[in-house]
Amino acid sequence: MADLKDRIAQLLVGEPVDEKKMFGGLCFLHRGNMLCGITKQGELMVRMGKELEPVARDTLPGGRDMDFTGKKMGGMLFVDAQAVETDAGLKAWLDLCLQHARTLPSK
Repeated sequence: MADLKDRIAQLLVGEPVDEKKMFGGLCFLHRGNMLCGITKQGELMVRMGKELEPVARDTLPGGRDMDFTGKKMGGMLFVDAQAVETDAGLKAWLDLCLQHARTLPSK
C-alpha cells in the first residue's frame, strides 16, 4: 500500500488533498470529498461520480464494479493493479476523479 500511496500523493501535489484512514484503508479527500482510496488489501478505489462512470468504463482500462458492501456502488470503481502500474495509467484515473471532485462543494 505504501508505494501506491506515495505515487498517488506525488501525482496530487498542488491539489487541496488530505489523507484519512477510512474503510480499513486510506482515502484521499479533495476539499473534504472522497477522491480515491486504497483498501487494506492494497486495491485502488476511485470516485468519479455517476456522470463520469461511463467515460471511465469506455476509456480507461481495469475498472470494475465497486461492491464493497456486496452491492454495486454507483460512481465508484475498483481499479486493477495492472491498469495503474505506470504513473501515466494512475494519473489518467486520478484526473477523472479530480474532474468530478472539482464539481463538488467543499465540506
